[in-house]
Amino acid sequence: MAVKDAAKGYDYIIVGAGSAGCTLAARLTEDPAVSVLLLEAGGRDWDPLIHIPIGVGKIHQHKLHDWGYMSEPNEAMNGRRLHIKRGKVLGGSSSVNIMAYTRGHPGDYDRWSRNGATGWSHAEVLPYFKRCETWEKGASAWRGGDGPVGTQHAKTIDPIFEAWIEAAHAKGLPVTDDYNGPQPVGFSKGQYTIRNGRRSSSANAFLKPARGRANLTVHTRAHASRILMNGTTATGIEYFRLGKSVTAMADQEVILSGGVFNTPQLLMLSGIGPAAHLKEFGIDCLSDLPVGKNLQDHLVVSNFWTRPTNPSRFRDELRFDRLAVSMVRAYLFGTGPASVVPGGMHAFLKSSPDQEVADLEFLFRGAPLDANPWFPGIKKKYEDGFAIRAGIVHPKSRGEARLRSTDPCDPMVLDFRFLSNNDDLVLLREAFKLVRECANEQALAPYRGVELTPGADIQTDDQIDEYVRNTLGTIEHPACTCPMGTGPECVLDPDMKVRGIEKLRVVDGSALPDLTSAHINSTILMMAEKASDMIRGREALPAENVN
Repeated sequence: MAVKDAAKGYDYIIVGAGSAGCTLAARLTEDPAVSVLLLEAGGRDWDPLIHIPIGVGKIHQHKLHDWGYMSEPNEAMNGRRLHIKRGKVLGGSSSVNIMAYTRGHPGDYDRWSRNGATGWSHAEVLPYFKRCETWEKGASAWRGGDGPVGTQHAKTIDPIFEAWIEAAHAKGLPVTDDYNGPQPVGFSKGQYTIRNGRRSSSANAFLKPARGRANLTVHTRAHASRILMNGTTATGIEYFRLGKSVTAMADQEVILSGGVFNTPQLLMLSGIGPAAHLKEFGIDCLSDLPVGKNLQDHLVVSNFWTRPTNPSRFRDELRFDRLAVSMVRAYLFGTGPASVVPGGMHAFLKSSPDQEVADLEFLFRGAPLDANPWFPGIKKKYEDGFAIRAGIVHPKSRGEARLRSTDPCDPMVLDFRFLSNNDDLVLLREAFKLVRECANEQALAPYRGVELTPGADIQTDDQIDEYVRNTLGTIEHPACTCPMGTGPECVLDPDMKVRGIEKLRVVDGSALPDLTSAHINSTILMMAEKASDMIRGREALPAENVN
């Protein structure tokens, strides 16, 4: 039996305290007359590994603060399934991600606007990107100088990254000083959401400064089970917390920020989604919408080499006693090697000059996958190595997220259908070849040893394709299951309101119309900034056309 929340009700209820939810909660409660309830299924972000940048390795290795989702077997990947990382903690995935800060190409947002997401052109979203960040080099026409999220260039010290830049020049590939600036295409030093040596998650940047406000209530370990409806109007949320079923009412709006999987699940359980699919589970359909369709992610395949000479400084820093001191130093003072991530570069490239935006991404890793603490006489030092991952950022394959049951705690069926469009396989193959050519440039010779994966004997297109099928992964950017726009494929209108439903809005990664040429966390932060003005009825920030 549901136990009604002791509160009289709230103006807004936000489901999900991830990148979008924390941002919205902070912005909406800037008005002391507005009351907000923020619900998070995970716990508090007290774990030091969240805040110390180098701790991300252990978070991923042990699947900490993670929903534990698995994809369905994929026929085009020889039946393999993938673990799909999603953050289950205050800050959501911004508390467990790699911290890369990449906005994407201006053409991504102009494409959104052309295709029906009016109000979301690059000129219209740039002011919100700027409002969100404090860029270490200060404000400019492209960058923000006094926002909540700290952004900085990679602080990694490793000459191999300069060698990659030399290799790019030798291949005739572009190089840029700032892929979040006027030249978004090219090899560049990476950028990260780190401030004062600590992760600048949405929880740290937005929520913590707002936690003392009397008009903000935050409930962790609160798993939403359904949206309360009065006809086609959202009135509140039912959720489980501390072993009880609780209801909370919203006078103004219910805002779903649960993410690409949890938001569609909550919509469907509440009667909003594909009518035929809901009927399978005996759910009455209130609004027949393509919820859960259009699922996509950035795809990636990796190459690894040994590094027998000129080993990385990172390996020496992983000696157990040094690492222990570095972790304490980073946690207490935000300084030292543990306050730096081992990655140092990204490259966003066009596969052909006629591409409007970058369709390839290269991710550089200065350490092998088995990099772990070591100590003389106890655990042998690992063999050093490096990697480059070739990704495609605008795949054509589309999947869907479906209900598995009517139990809100039962994970969704995540049917990505990667490589179902053969064009994705062809482009990945070409990206793989370009990676190998770059790595074999003379500039990398002082670092390059043996190609471990897939090995120099893998050369033909068929061999490369089979390697892709057997090793394909994602860059952990699932999105687009509730796209905004104006066409029949859209779940939301351009104001992020659920079509056919009153007082219900979605603000999270599921709302992207399609993927950007970037890691999507910065995009979601920007969307939440812009949505907060929409919700409060504020005039949008003036457009800034810097193209």
